[in-house]
Amino acid sequence: MRLRHIEIFHAIYTTGSITNAAKILHVSQPSVSKVLSHAEMQLGFNLFERVKGRLIPTDEAEMLFDEVDKIYQQMRSIKNTAENIKKSEYGHINLGLTPALGFDAIPNAIAKYHHIHDKVNFNVQTVHNDSVMQALLEHKCDLAILFSPNVIPGVTSIEFAQSELVIVYPKASFPDCPDKLTLSQLQDFEYIDISDSGPLGDLLWTRMMKEHITLESPIKVQTYFVAARLVAQGAGVCIVDKFTAQGNLSDNIAMASFEPPLHFSVNALYLENRSLSKVTEAFIPFLDKEISKN
Repeated sequence: MRLRHIEIFHAIYTTGSITNAAKILHVSQPSVSKVLSHAEMQLGFNLFERVKGRLIPTDEAEMLFDEVDKIYQQMRSIKNTAENIKKSEYGHINLGLTPALGFDAIPNAIAKYHHIHDKVNFNVQTVHNDSVMQALLEHKCDLAILFSPNVIPGVTSIEFAQSELVIVYPKASFPDCPDKLTLSQLQDFEYIDISDSGPLGDLLWTRMMKEHITLESPIKVQTYFVAARLVAQGAGVCIVDKFTAQGNLSDNIAMASFEPPLHFSVNALYLENRSLSKVTEAFIPFLDKEISKN
């Protein structure tokens, strides 16, 4: 039996007539009759007998129905799953992100999306600018969110927002808690340096060279988060992205923008030759909204 035969047989068996079967399948009665005849011809036996205007299943049909019903339920499940995929109700989102976005922006976006689409699965991992292309090519992530990524051939970039580098400092160092500072104002303080910090490090280095400023760095770390936590312990000042700063503010530390500001972009990247899934496309507005808040 073909799938269309199964669908017609199941509809007639459960509704008791060709007329009702045609209604629930949204097809014509002649079409149902034709498919039924073709199914019986292929099977070599009748499936129904007409008794007082109703179609009564034959003994052969009764024996066949249990197996047909299993396939029919599977067909319904496939149809429902396809509809849910169309509506972005099912799927997987493989997300790569720079660690700084893990404090609030991305968790907020995922939580709000998951509240609406609870059957969509997430796989979230850390991705750095210098390894993003490999992560995309190896399917480790379908969408990567980074700070000021370089233009990469074959990769589409979506800019969500502009953010900035900020200074995180102990309030005891600047009792008036200024919201803007210059590099020259930091020269009297120990500076916690973030080595190999990619495009944001290049942005800061360019400003330092332009202003001929050198900061004493007795402590060097690998991540912005560790630098911010050291400031909280009174170990000095640091310069980090605004997302990290906002995620680490406390009663004894504050942040200030640069004067003039040091801006950078926040972008999502994906491969041009690999279209995003419907669920990932539906997730992008959530990302945009949360990232743009900062």
